[in-house]
Amino acid sequence: TQIVLLFGGKYFFTKFKWVSHLSIITYYYASAIQAQKEFLVEYEALRKQQPAEAPCYFMDATHPLHNPIANYGWIKRGQDYAVKTNTGRRRLNINGAMNISTLEPVIRYDDTINADSTIALFKQIEAKHLNVQNIPVIADNARYYHAKIVSEYLQTSRIQLIFLPPYAPNLNLIERYWKFFKKNVLYGTYYETFDRFKLACDEFFNQACEHVVLLRSLLAENFQLIAAPETDF
Repeated sequence: TQIVLLFGGKYFFTKFKWVSHLSIITYYYASAIQAQKEFLVEYEALRKQQPAEAPCYFMDATHPLHNPIANYGWIKRGQDYAVKTNTGRRRLNINGAMNISTLEPVIRYDDTINADSTIALFKQIEAKHLNVQNIPVIADNARYYHAKIVSEYLQTSRIQLIFLPPYAPNLNLIERYWKFFKKNVLYGTYYETFDRFKLACDEFFNQACEHVVLLRSLLAENFQLIAAPETDF
């Protein structure tokens, strides 16, 4: 019998006897939660060591399509509402990092997100903090973060790259920011041209200071662990 274990958006395919299913699922989730708890202990220690306004970044990329995201709305029963769409084949590759201390994002557009674009983002972050000797940047385990040229760059950089536990987007605060971005720019909004779509994204990021009040609660350093699902076989 083949079963699929879903964890943090990733699928694990494996074969076990039926009696083993519950123990295997429990093992994966127990290990995940323990790793997340250990990360949070280290994160809290890091933040306590820092001055109140010291920079601390959460980093990740997002890839919005030139197409509206269907949200929700009210319509009279029996009526139809047409939502305009584009081809959906063009997208932006946005590499970003959110300073959780000041709620200021560092954003860049790239043709592709890779080791080179990661180093370019690091340089932008360092340029904003010329007098800071150590700049923590927290990220997931994307392959390009482990690239040789990234490791070599970090040897002489002021960036302290800290990795999240595997498959733990719930601990990456910039994920909440990307959701906020999409809600404000993409949900239910049609952009006739790709240029207009990119302009809307630019305007959102250029008005970051206007979002601080809302982001203060949204990006609060309160983390939810991924809990084991209820199993009913």
